[in-house]
Amino acid sequence: MNVIDRRLNPSGKSLPNRQRFIRLAKETIKEAVVRSIRERSLGDVENKEVINIPMKRVAEPRLRHASQGGDRDQVFPGNKEFIQGDTLPKPKSGAGEKGSQGAPDGEGDDDFRFTISAEEYLDILFEELELPDLAKTQLKDDATLRYHRAGHSSSGSPSNLNLVRTMRRSLARRISLGRPKPGEMAELEAEIVALEARTARDAEADASLEALKTKRAELNARSRRIGYIDPVDLRYNRFEAKPQPSAQAVMFCLMDVSGSMTEDMKDLAKRFFLLLHLFLRRNYKHVDLVFIRHTSEAKEVDEETFFNSRETGGTVVSTALTEMRRIIDERYSVEDWNIYAAQASDGDNYASDSRTCLTLLNEAILPICQYFAYVEVYDRRQAEIFLSNLNVSELWKDYETVCGDHANFAMKRVFSKADVFPVFHQLFAKARHAA
Repeated sequence: MNVIDRRLNPSGKSLPNRQRFIRLAKETIKEAVVRSIRERSLGDVENKEVINIPMKRVAEPRLRHASQGGDRDQVFPGNKEFIQGDTLPKPKSGAGEKGSQGAPDGEGDDDFRFTISAEEYLDILFEELELPDLAKTQLKDDATLRYHRAGHSSSGSPSNLNLVRTMRRSLARRISLGRPKPGEMAELEAEIVALEARTARDAEADASLEALKTKRAELNARSRRIGYIDPVDLRYNRFEAKPQPSAQAVMFCLMDVSGSMTEDMKDLAKRFFLLLHLFLRRNYKHVDLVFIRHTSEAKEVDEETFFNSRETGGTVVSTALTEMRRIIDERYSVEDWNIYAAQASDGDNYASDSRTCLTLLNEAILPICQYFAYVEVYDRRQAEIFLSNLNVSELWKDYETVCGDHANFAMKRVFSKADVFPVFHQLFAKARHAA
């Protein structure tokens, strides 16, 4: 005999207990996840995580004896120093002879180590984020099907059997066809037994007994012909699949890879776009990603080229916006698609290109975009200069004029790895868009 374990819980683990623990320690786990995202390499962002949680943050309330005060009656076997009625001196804290030395503050417990899976890690990372204003919906060829109740049928899966309907039809059929009731059969059997028990029976009693036996045979035959449950009685719950309209969106990822972008800046930009990529892939089914890299020229590339190519050159930001608009006109109907864009740059741009960027944003991009996020990245040296002198790039100044006129435009600065996730969270937080 082969026994197959089809339980959902892994061997030796309790999934409900695990989920309960994650809920209890949610804030602590989330803090650890946010810390870890700052330290991970680009290729290690979506792996599982080992989290250390201080024991005092996961300890549950419990009743215990107070360390001081209270009246206590205890028996100490083998006592040679005290007699009944003596008051025992309380030992000083930490004066015990057994056990290892504790910490000076009296708390010496190790941290609790807890491993969360890649799925749980990403759930915690992206649980409060969303694409804003995802409003345009339509029925697609591969639309999601949702099953709705659609009455009853005479055939179906045993798991969908409607017991109430089935028994109701069975009762109606048995009444209409005159199937003997159990009580009626019991009364008839009792009469036959009573007559058979009589020691002296006359001819009339024998005739009655014979008639009762004949009736019993007829009722038994009718009970066999008219079953308690018949296939015609069976009724099953019927479900009908209906296609659900789904929101489809496209996200344009625009990254500056010009010569002014140092390796530190590119790493910050890639971290931002990698988080965006994971967020969209995990939370949304019908979302296209379009990757555009630009120097003095812009071109659409695949994911591998976008994150790993080392191409560089001059800086003309408007080429990325122009390429984005061209792709929208060719492949993404404004009536059917929710259009989003995220741009990362160091703020450097060709001097005469600023007016072109503003014109494209105000007239060609933002009117058809649900949301446009701009992230300006700095390397360590530039971050120190900015924080000391508050120097602002020309592109930032130009974009600030756009931000004031369009509610669907947002801009943030990233100075280090530690800033990437907080900025990403601020740009796509649900609370931000609800406000």
